[in-house]
Amino acid sequence: MRRRDYEGPDDLRLMQDLVQRTWSPRSRLHIGDVAWERSVNVGRRGDTWRTALWEDEGQVVGWGWAELPDHLLLVVDPVRPEVAAEVIAWYRALAPDGGCSVLEDETHLVSALEAAGFHPDDEAPFFTHHDLSLSDLRTPVVPDGFTLRHVRPDEVEKRAAGHRAAWSDWGPSKVTDEDFAAVMSTWPYRPELDWVVEAPNGDFAASALIWHDEVHNVGLVEPVGCAPEYRRRGLGQAVNLAALHALRDAGGTDARVCPRGDDGYPSARALYQSIGFKPGARTKLYVA
Repeated sequence: MRRRDYEGPDDLRLMQDLVQRTWSPRSRLHIGDVAWERSVNVGRRGDTWRTALWEDEGQVVGWGWAELPDHLLLVVDPVRPEVAAEVIAWYRALAPDGGCSVLEDETHLVSALEAAGFHPDDEAPFFTHHDLSLSDLRTPVVPDGFTLRHVRPDEVEKRAAGHRAAWSDWGPSKVTDEDFAAVMSTWPYRPELDWVVEAPNGDFAASALIWHDEVHNVGLVEPVGCAPEYRRRGLGQAVNLAALHALRDAGGTDARVCPRGDDGYPSARALYQSIGFKPGARTKLYVA
């Protein structure tokens, strides 16, 4: 087995391949998580990102992505739990006081973190996986004058502007047109699974993007947003339902979304549960 540093888009696909090959309902990450997080930050990687891959006989069996100074994401093949210890040791050399977020069901990662001296921070914010069968979806409805449709490939700037507007109440969004161009060119992005509510004036008032894992037929909803001036009109629910219908039409059978589970940001959780998503396992932050 050898460790090597991340070298570019081909390695992103190898990272996603490991996620997809080992995915189960007990997995922290979906291929869409990796696609979104890596591509939307294309302009801000710099020296604060460190990523390494562990390979054995030509196959990636683990990877670690350190967002310095204090956070690690890692994926390790459950049949190779010993690799987790190597990923964590690599991370500790970069960030001795950093933390790592895993799903509580990922016992091979929890055990490795505890063996390395990490402990759960029970006061930290956390996310809760929510799952939905697509067998019975309500019909989306929008107010008169608003239109539900999927994004076209030539609408990068407009799609990016809609995303920035939806997140404007958290401060100026850092997502650039370049970032969203990267999102829309990253596998497995499909414009027919990227849905918006178009306002009468042409604004993208709300949006929901789904990443479809065609091996497991599970789609990840990430991200979702509604511009502040268009809220409380049912647009968030409608755009999610429209995207979920498109996922089912594409062959998907189930969907997952991962909102905050603590009380620091309850509105997203309430939206998804109103659609029918059911809460399951939660993430836990482990700190040194």
